[in-house]
Amino acid sequence: MEFFTVSLLNGVIYGLLLFMVSAGLTLIFGMMGVLNFAHAAFYMLGAYLAYSLEKAVGFWPAIVLSPILVGVTGGLVERYMLRRVHRYGHGHQLLLTFGVSFIITELVKLFYGNYPVDYRVPASLDFSAFRIFDASYPFYRLLIGGTSVLMFALIYLLLTRTRVGIVVRSAVFKPRMAEALGHNVPMVFMGVFAVGSALAGLAGAVAGAFYTTNPNMALELGVMVFVVVVVGGLGSLEGAMVASLLIGLITSFAVGVDYSLADALGVVGLGAWAHQVGGLLTLKVSSLAGTIPFALMLLVLMVRPSGLMGNRE
Repeated sequence: MEFFTVSLLNGVIYGLLLFMVSAGLTLIFGMMGVLNFAHAAFYMLGAYLAYSLEKAVGFWPAIVLSPILVGVTGGLVERYMLRRVHRYGHGHQLLLTFGVSFIITELVKLFYGNYPVDYRVPASLDFSAFRIFDASYPFYRLLIGGTSVLMFALIYLLLTRTRVGIVVRSAVFKPRMAEALGHNVPMVFMGVFAVGSALAGLAGAVAGAFYTTNPNMALELGVMVFVVVVVGGLGSLEGAMVASLLIGLITSFAVGVDYSLADALGVVGLGAWAHQVGGLLTLKVSSLAGTIPFALMLLVLMVRPSGLMGNRE
């Protein structure tokens, strides 16, 4: 019972963290059709900026300021780089953002070194929220989850219930009509890219204090974020939330399962044969936990290429 409860909570929180990072990527692709390969680098940049600003202005002001700075950086990337290659299609966009991610990573290594920095949860937030059997559960994990849920609610309401959302959607689907009505479509696109980048920066600023802030954090989480976006459906905010929670729960439970397929076959009397065959049959589920999300992505792509909640058209 303890394993189930802890794994459930950890899986939900990890899934919500994945959504925090993937929300901006989903927003950028859904509104602009741009696959931003530098998105995870903006996540890392948010964590490092928050680490630097915390020393000068404190933890909470750093959490507010670092996403703003990352958003400004994203807006400049869109204005002076991406806008020049939009007309050439997704290939040029991917190559450009891939280059931007390398530049950000190398700049981080240049200024902060190749080792993790001492960015940690402040003492005022480092306490137990409740106890699960004999273990205490950190309050800061719940704070990460609550921030993610609040982010989802605000983005959804902004896009579906406000004039800003109407302008953004009209600029995407009917750009000439939006321009005829007096809206600056390029400025709208720059704003969307800046907001999406700021969301990644916010995720890094909040999560970087709990998880390790190091130059490899973009690579570690970046690949998984793209898995989330593909499984949920490119451009679907709801799909990103569902896929994030699904992958978070699967990963969390898989890490704690110390059984193999050979053990399962032993129930029907084929255990000895399975151990003789060896190979994948004897690998424990916990050792395969990192590959299960990718297997899920392949399965979803074969059954429903548009993703769980993506548009079929």
